[in-house]
Amino acid sequence: MTDSAAPATHGNLFAGRLAAGSEEIFDTLFASANCRVERIVSFGHASPPGFWYEQDEDEWVVLLAGSAVLAFAEGRRLAMQAGDWVSLPARCRHRVETVSDDALWLAVHCRADSA
Repeated sequence: MTDSAAPATHGNLFAGRLAAGSEEIFDTLFASANCRVERIVSFGHASPPGFWYEQDEDEWVVLLAGSAVLAFAEGRRLAMQAGDWVSLPARCRHRVETVSDDALWLAVHCRADSA
């Protein structure tokens, strides 16, 4: 009997982190039709001036290492430290205002309800 299912994959969220000064790294760890999980390694890469994320997907993100401040279009700021998470509904205008050079994020993107 053969199993046609895809093999299980695995990894380590903390492996392969490069030295500060490198480009920000986005690694897709899992993807399906409705969901995508990304590891984001930041080295002080804040959003460019005037840039806002306004995604079509819902996003849940946790800061695994480092610190950051998210800014929201309505003026609110959210200071984050390792272990903090935030749920960002689709079309929630936000940006990364500041981020430490050792930041490691785990982001889960899900297709927003069309209702």
